[in-house]
Amino acid sequence: MVSRRMVLAGLLAGVAFPAAAEVMDTSPRPVPRGGKAVARPAAGSLDTSDLIAAAKLGAASVAYVLMDASTGEILESREPDLTLPPASVAKAVTSLYALEKLGAGYRFATRVLATGPMQGGIVQGDIVLAGGGDPTLQTDQLGDLVQRLAKAGVKGATGRFLFWDGALPRLEEIAADQPVHVGYNAAVSGLNLNFNRVYFEWKKVDGSWRTTVDARGERFVPGVDMVRVDVAQRDAPLFTYAPGRVEEWTVASSALGKGGSRWIPVRDPGAYVAEVFRTLARAQGIRLDAGERVASVPSGAEIGRVESEPLPEVLRDMLKFSTNLTAECVGLTASGQATLEASGKLQSDWVRATFGVSFDMHDHSGLGGQSRVTAAGMAKVLAQADREKRGLKPILRDVGMKDDKGKVIKDHPVKVLAKSGTLNFVSGLAGHIVPTTGRELVFAIFSGDPARRDAVPIALREEPEGGKAWTTRARRLQGQLINRWAGLYA
Repeated sequence: MVSRRMVLAGLLAGVAFPAAAEVMDTSPRPVPRGGKAVARPAAGSLDTSDLIAAAKLGAASVAYVLMDASTGEILESREPDLTLPPASVAKAVTSLYALEKLGAGYRFATRVLATGPMQGGIVQGDIVLAGGGDPTLQTDQLGDLVQRLAKAGVKGATGRFLFWDGALPRLEEIAADQPVHVGYNAAVSGLNLNFNRVYFEWKKVDGSWRTTVDARGERFVPGVDMVRVDVAQRDAPLFTYAPGRVEEWTVASSALGKGGSRWIPVRDPGAYVAEVFRTLARAQGIRLDAGERVASVPSGAEIGRVESEPLPEVLRDMLKFSTNLTAECVGLTASGQATLEASGKLQSDWVRATFGVSFDMHDHSGLGGQSRVTAAGMAKVLAQADREKRGLKPILRDVGMKDDKGKVIKDHPVKVLAKSGTLNFVSGLAGHIVPTTGRELVFAIFSGDPARRDAVPIALREEPEGGKAWTTRARRLQGQLINRWAGLYA
């Protein structure tokens, strides 16, 4: 079985596929000099130009700003006004936007409605599953909701089983410039489940492939019929996909080994949630017809609901696991717009009005490669947001400090609270350097070679040649810069 945390962690990597590492964020850890005390190198003893040259990032641009958190004074900078893709660092800005527009007490709600009275356990009308855009809904939560309905005596309906997924726009994917099979490029809907993925498992038995597809949780493992995966005798491509009432996938046999599993995306999340709900209901003795999508919510009495955690906790998980679906759902909910493009623009307008910074955002997750920010702008946003206590810093991930061997140093006097971001040949890190005593710093570091990224064919963007090594070097550079700054200025 798989817990919610395991599902979240599963966003970080595909399982058992040699070329299936998800483009998610594993934040770099700066390397302190000298155990638990931060050594202070003499000014100029570590020339950043030398560090950048040693990183061997090719034609990539490197931009950074280091700022005094309390005064806004820029202490060091390189190309501070250069525009580069933010990747998942964009989620920090989205968090600020959502907190202001929705409020810290906001919870997403998924409701069950009855359009008529209940007699003898039968609703005299329709049963409606109405989504509220919750990006965190999991199978176990849906199963618990169904159990509560069964305990309340619900047995079925004289009418139809309807589902409404119109609280948010229906998007088959976040970014058109990502491979179709990667789970981090999720579909978006007013009804979402398991981050809009199904669990695909395969095993070779007596020379034949045995495959299953389900929506598993820890306590409920409903099968899924609307997604089918067949094994094809080939080496490439890794996956093919054909949309339809049943979403048809094929996977290359050469990538499967003897057995394994992987989460794969669902492109019609509303229909997916409705099928799983019906399956769970049937197991509890509640008989429902196949779900029908409706364009608007029918009026009716609420007979059940499940809510998300409060918004700061939703955002905390989003920042930790870099869940793209969560970013888009909270951003679209905050803006009320019908497209990601329009929603990103509205968020950009808000950043300009609130912080005096010009960003060009085309989504809320940073997954698409079109968005642009500057290191100076990002540092200013973080510093001002902290001074105004807008609630971002407490939910940022402590990315830790590591020694030269890559081991986390416990009880280190310096914390780094930050958000990382990764795309092919794009890497960013922005956040706070917080010493036990001394001056708090804000930083933003962006490295990117958009032309090299754009040159990679879409089908190969899950793991392009040279991409992993490039990212490793970019992250090492981030750690070196942070270590330098902690030693010189904190």
